[in-house]
Parts: sequence; C-alpha cells; structure tokens
Amino acid sequence: MKERLIASILEIIVGFSLVVASMFGAVDEFWSGMGTSLLILGILFLVKSIRYKTNHDYKEKYDIEINDERNKYLSMKAWSWAGYLFVMIAAFAAIVLKLMGREDLMMMASGSVCLVMVLYWLSYMVLKRKY
Repeated sequence: MKERLIASILEIIVGFSLVVASMFGAVDEFWSGMGTSLLILGILFLVKSIRYKTNHDYKEKYDIEINDERNKYLSMKAWSWAGYLFVMIAAFAAIVLKLMGREDLMMMASGSVCLVMVLYWLSYMVLKRKY
C-alpha cells in the first residue's frame, strides 16, 4: 500500500500540473482532460489508501476481497471475455469500415485485432513454458 500511496501523490501532482499548464495555455484541452482525470483518480486512491491504513474493518474486508480465489477467477474470466468481445467487435468493424471505404480506420481496426491475437499467442507460449 505504500507504493500505491506514493503513486497517488504523484498522480495528484502530475494532474494538478497539467491543469495549471492548461490554464496558462501551455498545453491543449487533451492534456487538461488528462490532468483532471489524473487529479481525480489520485485523490480517490489517496482517500482509499488513507482509509485502508486507518479503518481496520475496511482493511480486513479489502484484504479478503483481494485474496479471494472466487474474485481472482471472476477477474480472469472477465478479462478473457473482454478480449474475445474486443476481437469480434474490432473484426466486424474492420469489415464494415472496408465496405464503407474507410481504409484508414479499417487498417486500425484490423491492426488492433492482429495485435491482440499476437499478444494472446505470445502469452500462451510464455504460460505454456511456465506451467
């Protein structure tokens, strides 16, 4: 949790810096939005870290939830479903975009399908050797 506390403080500092830089016109709206997001997330995680350190009941509940085998299984299952759905949606989008004549977007959609498939294959090979 100490690392998460440090990361939260860094997120707040970077987020605040980006928002201030945007106010002075040093960066565009994209970085302002990114800074606002970092600032909010940093504050939320900081509050969570403080609550973890100060509230014994919350700490016990959080530790059980993190170390629970059922939650780990559900998390892994959710990631696999998300991967399958992403590949299917991006592949369908690539076909539709090709039919619409949007070659640039079609290449991005099909490239993302290819990237996920390559990452899956590499992960499978690493895990196959490991286990």
